[in-house]
Amino acid sequence: MNSIPDHAQLLTHCITETMPQGRSADYRGKVRDIYYLDEDRMAIIATDRISAFDRIFNEPIPFKGQLLNQLAWYGFRNVEDLCTHHVIDIPHPNITVARKCRPLPVEVVVRGYLTGHAWRIYKQGGRELCGQQMPDGLRQHEAFPEPILTPTTKAKEGHDQDISETAILSNGLVSEDLWTEIRQTALKLYQRGWKVAQKKGLILVDTKYEFGLFRDKLLLIDEVHTADSSRYFYADGYEERLERGEPQRQLSKEFLREWLIENGHHATIDQKLPVLPDQVRISIYKRYRELYETLTGEKFRPTPTANFNDDLAILLDKLAK
Repeated sequence: MNSIPDHAQLLTHCITETMPQGRSADYRGKVRDIYYLDEDRMAIIATDRISAFDRIFNEPIPFKGQLLNQLAWYGFRNVEDLCTHHVIDIPHPNITVARKCRPLPVEVVVRGYLTGHAWRIYKQGGRELCGQQMPDGLRQHEAFPEPILTPTTKAKEGHDQDISETAILSNGLVSEDLWTEIRQTALKLYQRGWKVAQKKGLILVDTKYEFGLFRDKLLLIDEVHTADSSRYFYADGYEERLERGEPQRQLSKEFLREWLIENGHHATIDQKLPVLPDQVRISIYKRYRELYETLTGEKFRPTPTANFNDDLAILLDKLAK
C-alpha cells in the first residue's frame, strides 16, 4: 500500500483479534497479543484495539497497531544508551520479536506537568499522589518544579491502582536496590524523551514505563514514549494558553478520555462500555499518525492488514525454527 486510504476505507483496516491457523495468543493484553517462541523469545503483536480507563473498546482504531509498534521502536532506539531494552527485531510493522522477560508488578509513571489524573486529584484539594507532594499554587498543565514518580500496580483485571514507593518496598514488590535502579533509569528516560520531543515542537508531559528482568538484568519493556504510554502538548502556544487558563493542544490518548468524560461515559464505563462513533475513531487515528510523523520525521506508509493472520502464521513458523 503506497498511500493512506481515504476515510471511507480506513475503518476496514483493523486488527482486533489474532488467530494464526487457529492458534490463540499465549497472552492477551489490552492492546498486544503475545506468542511465545522459545524459552528466551516471544513475538508481540500490536493490534488495533484501544483502551481507556482500563477498559478495552469493541471498536478498533485503523492502523493503530502499526503506528504504535513503529513509534515504540523509534523510542527504544532513542534511549539505547541509557538502558537495555527487550527488542530483538521488528520483522513486520505490527510485530516485535523481544526477549521474554519477567515483568515487574509495577508500572512507573513520570509526570512533568500537573495534568490528567494528577490534576483531577489536585483540583479536589489533594496535594499528595503516590507519596509525592504536589506544591500549592500550581495551575492546570503547569510544570512541576521537578518531575515526580507516581507508580501504579499492574492489575490483571479492573483498574490499576496508585501506589507509593514506600508501599512498593514494604510489600516486597521490588527490592530496594532494584527500585533505586528503576527510579534513576525512569527519570533519565523521561528527560531524554522530553528533549527529543522539544526538538520536534512538542512537550512530553507525562509517560509510563514498564520494566522486566531477563536473566536477572533489568530491561525496559512494552513501549516507550508512544501515544498509548505518553501525553504530549504542542510547544507552540503552550505558555500563552497556560497564562489564559485555556486547554492545551495535545497529541495523546487523552483525547479519548476527555470525550468519555464530556459525554458522561466515564462514571458508568465499568457497567456499560460506550460505542466509539466512526468520526471519533478516525480522529484518534489522525492523532496517532500525526504524533508518529512529527516525532520520527517520516511519512506513515501503512501495510495492508487483510491477510494479517496468514502473514502472522508464516512468520511465527519461520521464527520458531
